[in-house]
Amino acid sequence: MAGGQASESTRNFTISNEIFHQPGLDIYAQMTYIVLKCYSSESHLPQVADISRLGRMNDKQTMKGLQTLVEIKLLPVKVFRQMIGDFQDDRLSWAAKGLLTFCKEHPDTNIQQLLELSSESGEDEHSIRKALKELSQFGYLEDYPEWSKLAN
Repeated sequence: MAGGQASESTRNFTISNEIFHQPGLDIYAQMTYIVLKCYSSESHLPQVADISRLGRMNDKQTMKGLQTLVEIKLLPVKVFRQMIGDFQDDRLSWAAKGLLTFCKEHPDTNIQQLLELSSESGEDEHSIRKALKELSQFGYLEDYPEWSKLAN
């Protein structure tokens, strides 16, 4: 660089520093965000392993970072679910994951039918409501507004 001018091969880029001003974020959430910002669209999302490799983290640290970004609403729940699938979210109990599977396979089941079916599984209404609250808390019932009502 002669005379203070950048050569043609120098790349100039910017990245928002908003992530550094979010209270309570650890380095893993910050690094996960930075790696995700390198991808141009939701149609070409990286795999968790890719984020881990690029961010020099292990998969568990990356998952925690992704979950944190969802919780503070920097990453939409639907994008998170698209990246990891429904069964990789370790915040959900097996009961909630099973109920989510049922929701997907039987989206037209109403609340009353669901509660009636619960007696066939040995689960009581309290257990079903608890699993629904869990799914609602982490944004998994957005596609099931009728079931969201039962969770509240």
